[in-house]
Amino acid sequence: MSERLPAEHVPEAIRGYLTTQWPQMADMQIANWHQMAVGWSHETWLFDAHWTENGTRKSAGYCLRRDPGNALLRELSDLGEQYRVLKCLDGTDLLTPKPYFYEDAPNVLGAPFILMEKVAGECPNPWGREGRRYYAAAAERGVLPASFTDTLATLHNIDWRAAGLDFLGVPEAGTNQFALSEIAKWKGMIADSGHGPEPVLTDLICWLEANAPVTERLTLVHGAYRTGNLLIHDDRVSAVLDWELQVIGDPMYDVAYMLSDLNRENSDLLSNLVPREMFFERYEAATGLRIDEEICRYYQLLYGMRSVAFWMSASGLHRDGRSNDIRLARTEWSIPVVLERAARDLGY
Repeated sequence: MSERLPAEHVPEAIRGYLTTQWPQMADMQIANWHQMAVGWSHETWLFDAHWTENGTRKSAGYCLRRDPGNALLRELSDLGEQYRVLKCLDGTDLLTPKPYFYEDAPNVLGAPFILMEKVAGECPNPWGREGRRYYAAAAERGVLPASFTDTLATLHNIDWRAAGLDFLGVPEAGTNQFALSEIAKWKGMIADSGHGPEPVLTDLICWLEANAPVTERLTLVHGAYRTGNLLIHDDRVSAVLDWELQVIGDPMYDVAYMLSDLNRENSDLLSNLVPREMFFERYEAATGLRIDEEICRYYQLLYGMRSVAFWMSASGLHRDGRSNDIRLARTEWSIPVVLERAARDLGY
């Protein structure tokens, strides 16, 4: 088994890989190599490639994501699946990066990776001071809130069967199978985290299982649709990113994530960006769906369970010495915060 290629050797390895995959590209050079200092589950680099083809000098931008091994969502974040999802979405009305290659041969970078298009745009951090200012200014202009809402509607309107996305697994419509499958997924992550029992969490899980709602209409669900998981260019969404949590399920799962105040800080704007009334009117008109706030409240509690699963898993990685990412250690603090909120929502 090949060892993981050190980061400083990745650019030259990718240059060689592209030359092999695209032999018509002569005299290839890699420029503007930059590792993104964001994300929890993959190493991500942006770069430009310059080459000569048929006597003409050409260039294009690319994004490389490599599996880091031990990271958040490691068991649930398969790059092969992400590549397949992006291939399915390529050509639909949803704006996503064009995927070029998925490679799991260990002799290239020592870990699986995907190579995709570098899309024009920026991804301001919604939790930082500058990011909050950015979204507040965009909210005032009004263009981005509309684009943000319309993009979610486009996602939910995709004919996912025609796109070939049924490989994700299809719960039975008219049953509570979708919610129960999500609960089971996060129960598995909690069990694998090595974290001790939490009585409020046990109560929360029992309540979720006993009150799982029926899903009538199935759509593609992103699972974490918010600012920070999108690229923005010229005040419009230019690409939907982070295809790690997608499922075929209840569209209210995404809507609940939008409505949750966990995704905004001291703001009445959904995701620190969209006026609530605008979101309801525009989304419902575009999808033909009625937003069911009672079901959304259920999914917000399910997101609480999911968050605890994330943080138990993440802090366990650092505790056990399997990761030196200090951000993972800090997530231990978030567990009681989320559980206190869940207790309050359950009526404690």
